[in-house]
Amino acid sequence: MKNNFFIIALILMLFAPIAMKAQKTPLPFFDKTGNIRLQTVELDALADTIAIVNHRADDIVWYRIVYRVIDMREKQNYRLYFPIRPDNPTYRSLFKVMLDAICDDGLTAYERGRELTPKYEIALTPEDLRANTILPKDRDEEPNAYLIEVDDLLGKPTVNTDNFAYYVRNQLKYITQEVIFFDKHTSKMHSKVIGIAPLYSAHPDKSSGNLNAMQSLQYSLLFWVLFDDLRPYLAKQYVISNGNEAQRLTFDDFFVQKLYSSYLLGDNNMYSRMLLEYDKVVSPEQFETYVKKEQKRIETELLNFELDLWEF
Repeated sequence: MKNNFFIIALILMLFAPIAMKAQKTPLPFFDKTGNIRLQTVELDALADTIAIVNHRADDIVWYRIVYRVIDMREKQNYRLYFPIRPDNPTYRSLFKVMLDAICDDGLTAYERGRELTPKYEIALTPEDLRANTILPKDRDEEPNAYLIEVDDLLGKPTVNTDNFAYYVRNQLKYITQEVIFFDKHTSKMHSKVIGIAPLYSAHPDKSSGNLNAMQSLQYSLLFWVLFDDLRPYLAKQYVISNGNEAQRLTFDDFFVQKLYSSYLLGDNNMYSRMLLEYDKVVSPEQFETYVKKEQKRIETELLNFELDLWEF
């Protein structure tokens, strides 16, 4: 019995240093200069290992594609909008993260197309991005100004930081394409953002002719980005603090946990019609009431589907 005890003790002594080395070294709160330490190196490592669940096609027995609007004028979405200055050393807005990924790392931005629904087929060239981010002019004789400019020699797009703060005053919304589906393997509902598109409300294309609500929205759309392509960049950037600097969240955490607020714009239906297009079938006096009623109906259907599925 004593021999067994000494053997166990000897094994523990031999492997104790290895176990101690294997433990994660605690990170200091302050860096070598005395400033608060931001874990940017760890973020870069985690961004390369984002978990993406691949559901089997045979397990998906029901799904529905919906479109939502994220309005950054709502308080719950402020953290996506701020800071509006491009020279903040610690934080960037969601729009700045997207532009930096497109200009610096070649993230693919897709054209908006004639309809609101994205195709993810035609990638925008740097010249297309430049044309899509033109700023409105007060007078016709003024030279054109752009948010994204293109280097004449290299053809590389860059963000004009001088125009950024002015541009984002009218970049107040995003559209997301989201799929909601039921997986029989897990017996639960899931949702996934497929693509996201920034809107620019003061786009010069909107000034041509009298546009209805849907046309105005289409002309405001700058480009589509596949959300899975964007996620590694979202995982490398913290959202701006909401009062407690110790509780840091990345943009990826913010979206995965659905901490943002949004409202329904429409879904894929047999009429290929978004809610704003119902102005063609109802009177102007009934339009707003009808849209709200349809929004509530679709949201209720989505909430009740799982409950109805298990109803006996």
